[in-house]
Amino acid sequence: MVMQDGGAVDVRPDPDPGRAAQEHSGGYLAAGLCLAVCGGALAAWTVYDTVQRGAGAGDFVESLFNPGAFSATQVVGPGEWAFAAALLVVAVLLLAQRRVARTAALLCGFVLLAAALREGVGLLDAAYRAQYDADPRGGWALATHGLGLVTALVVPAALLPATERRDPHARTGAGARPGPDARSGLAPGGWWRRPSRICGVLFLVLGVARLAWTVWDLTSGRLDTARYLRGVVDAAVPGDLRLAATAGFTTVGTVIALLLLGVLAFRGRRDVRGALLVCAAVQLYLTVRGVVWLTVSGFFNHAFDTVTGALSMALTAYALAATTSVVVLATGRARGPYGGVRAEAVRAAPDGRYGER
Repeated sequence: MVMQDGGAVDVRPDPDPGRAAQEHSGGYLAAGLCLAVCGGALAAWTVYDTVQRGAGAGDFVESLFNPGAFSATQVVGPGEWAFAAALLVVAVLLLAQRRVARTAALLCGFVLLAAALREGVGLLDAAYRAQYDADPRGGWALATHGLGLVTALVVPAALLPATERRDPHARTGAGARPGPDARSGLAPGGWWRRPSRICGVLFLVLGVARLAWTVWDLTSGRLDTARYLRGVVDAAVPGDLRLAATAGFTTVGTVIALLLLGVLAFRGRRDVRGALLVCAAVQLYLTVRGVVWLTVSGFFNHAFDTVTGALSMALTAYALAATTSVVVLATGRARGPYGGVRAEAVRAAPDGRYGER
C-alpha cells in the first residue's frame, strides 16, 4: 500500500500477469511441443553435418561466428542454426505458458509454412524428386520438411484463437482489486507503446534499405533476376538436395518480416513484442557473423574505396545498431522486479507523464 492524494493505492502485483489464460493452455502446449520437435530435428541435422565434415565441437563453435572456418558444403547453414535456437527457446516459453511467446511462435510457424510450400513446388520437378531417391539422406530430409509442414499448420491453429482480451470493467466490481494498469493510471500495455513505435521505425527503415539493396542487385546485372526470383519459391532451382535456404528465399523472407512487423509495431500492437524479439535476435546473430567475415576477409581495409563498399558498410552498421536496439527495447518492461508497476509509474500517472507510453 502507498498513500496517494490522501487515499490508499494497492500496488501489489497480480499473480504472474505474463502468463497465458488457463483456457489457452492446451494451445500453448500443442504449439510448444511441435516447435520443440522441429527445433530438435534441425539441431540433429546440425550435429550430423558437423560430424560428416569431420569437425569437432571447437571447430563448430568457431564456425558459428567465422564463415571462413569451413569450406565444405553444408546441409544446414547459419540461418538454420539461428532458427533452430529460436524454435527451441520459443518452445520452452510456450510450455511455460508465457504470453510473449505467442507471436514469436506464429512468426516461426509462418516461416516453416513458407519453407514447406517452397519445397512442395520443388517436388513438382521430376529431377529434384529423383535426388531424394538417390541420396541416402533423402528420406530424412523429406521427413524433416514434412515435420515443418505439420508444425506450420498446428501452430497457427493452436495460437491464433489464443488472444488475450482484457476487459476494463472486469476488475472493478464490488470486492474486486483493480489491476495494475487501473491502479497506476496506465492504459493496458501503455508502457510498450513508445518502445513499440521506435522498434517499428527501426524495422521499417531496415526493411526498406534491404529491399532497395536487393532491387539494385537484381537490376544492376550482378544477379540473374529470373533465377533469383524463381529460387525464392522453388526448392529445385539450386540443383542439389539441402535443407539450407537459398540467399533469395532468406533475403525476401527477411524483408517481408521486417516490413510487416515494422508496421504492426509502429501501430503499437502489444502482442507483437515476441515476434519482434525473435526476428531481431536472429538478424543480430547473422549480422554479427557477417561483420566477423568482413574482418577476417580484410574487407574493412578497402571498404570505402568504392561507393558500393561504403553503402554496404553503412547498411551493415545500421543493421547492427537497429537489431541490437530492438532486442533491448523488446526485452525491457515498465514493471518492477516482482511484476508490479514501478513506483515511478504510480507517482507519474496523475501528472499524465506515462499516459502515452
